[in-house]
Order: sequence, then C-alpha cells, then structure tokens
Amino acid sequence: MVIEDYIKDLLYRYDCVIIPNFGGFVTNKISAQIHKDSNTFYPPTKQIGFNVNLIHNDGLLANYIASSENISFDQATSKIKVTVSQWNKLIKTTSLHIKNIGSFSLNEKNQLIFKPTSKTNYLKSSFGLTPTESPVVVRSAQKVIPLISTQKTQRKAPLFMKYAATAAVLLSLSYVGWTGYENKQEQLSFAKDQKKIEEKIQTATFVIENPLATIELNVNKEVPKSFHVIAGAFQFVENAHKKVNQLNSKGFNATVLGTNKWGLTQVAYASFYKKTDAFKSLADIRKIDSKDAWLLVKKFE
Repeated sequence: MVIEDYIKDLLYRYDCVIIPNFGGFVTNKISAQIHKDSNTFYPPTKQIGFNVNLIHNDGLLANYIASSENISFDQATSKIKVTVSQWNKLIKTTSLHIKNIGSFSLNEKNQLIFKPTSKTNYLKSSFGLTPTESPVVVRSAQKVIPLISTQKTQRKAPLFMKYAATAAVLLSLSYVGWTGYENKQEQLSFAKDQKKIEEKIQTATFVIENPLATIELNVNKEVPKSFHVIAGAFQFVENAHKKVNQLNSKGFNATVLGTNKWGLTQVAYASFYKKTDAFKSLADIRKIDSKDAWLLVKKFE
C-alpha cells in the first residue's frame, strides 16, 4: 500500500493525522445540511483541513505503517520521508493530488493551498449515506371544519349534588387547617429544644490535659523550569514514554511535559531555569542527536 492509503485509513479513526516534515490533516465534524435551491439533503460529515505547522513526528502514521507491513519503526519513518520528498518536488512544478484526500498547490505568494475532496465522507456514523434529492412538496388548501357548540346539550347538575360537593370541600379544608396547626406546634417545640442545646454547648468548657507540642514545618516551594528542549510530540502517551526511555538510555534527562493545545504529548530532552543554558543544550543536541529538536518556553503554574 502507498502512504495515501494509510492516511485515509487513519482519518476514519482519528481527528488529526500528521505527516512528518509536511503537515497535519485535521478533521472537523459538520452536521447534516439541506440545500434549499436543489432540495438536496447532505448527511453529517468530517471536513478535512490542513495545518502546515504540525510537522513533528507523533508516531501515529509510522507505527501504523510498521504494523501493517511488518517492518520496523525506522523503516516506516524512512518510507514517509521518501514520499514527502517526492511531494515537495512535485508541488514546486505542478499541483499535488492525494487520492481520496485532496489536492495541494502554491499560490502567487508561494504559500501552500489545500483543497479537500468532497467525494469521501470520513465520519464512520455516516458510512453508506449519500446526498438525497427530495421532490418539492406542494401544500394544498385545507377545508376548515367549524366547531359545534355543546352549550345546548349540557345538562344542569341536581341541586343536592352541588351541596354535597360544597360540604366535601369544607371538610377537606378543615382537616388541612388542623394538620397545619399541629405541624406548626411541633416545629415551635423542636426549635425551643434546639435552642436549649445550643446554649449548653456555648457555655461548656473543654479542658485537655497534657496537650501535644506545636510542630513547625518549613516547606520550600520548588520553582518550575520554564525552558524546555523538545524532542517530539506524540498522539499516543505510550509512544511518548517509549521516546523518554530511548533518550534516557542515551544519557539524556528526558521527561514528559504533558499535552499541548492539539492534544499531543510533548517529550523534552531536558528543562532549564535559564534561557542561555537551554540554547546551549539545544545547539549540542542538534549536533549529536537530532536536528529537529526545538526550544519551548512554557511557564508551569
């Protein structure tokens, strides 16, 4: 299978698929719509967007290729690099068409423009649903049937039934009134007892023999480090911890920083208090380990 097919499979399952050193495809769910002019109903769908800033390898695409083709992670990463290199060369001369995903081209300002495809719906809940055109509904005038008054057919109730109903209402009101009076008396009695208990508690004196000595604790609040040399951002937390173990085995003091606003888990080679120390470490790491390392300034609360 080619890279495009793997990207297509992942777009059905995830909201973000990153192609390292190229960009990330981000999906957004859109509700069902109706086109009034053509009377066409469109099912819910996933709209595909493209973010050129999402270029760091989160391991999602490479892991999927590696598991599908039974190859190593590094081999899958190399396969992605070859495809991205071919795409970048093609875009400079003509438009790039990625099957079932969309097309890329450069505008006059040499900026990358993405046009998503409208033929493929990546929302799994809408699988099999297609746009449906409905004929125009013509409403005919309806005949209004007048209501017939029933006042003439009503019969007067006998006089003794009216008296009986009035007596039942008076008895009910009397019972409710007496019950309310009893409840009120019980509430007043309970309030008096409660007040006496509170007065006893307020005037009581408690004496504790042999009290314990006071212990003073001095707590030093650790100031967090604000400058971090980033090794990568991963969609799966397991891949982030795997990266930390790899870096630590090389002698780095790598840590997991947490998730960013895109929901990706960031891994740092090291963190520093001073910017000068961070820049020095970044320059060394780019020479000895990875040219893709970059500096993140983040102050933890």
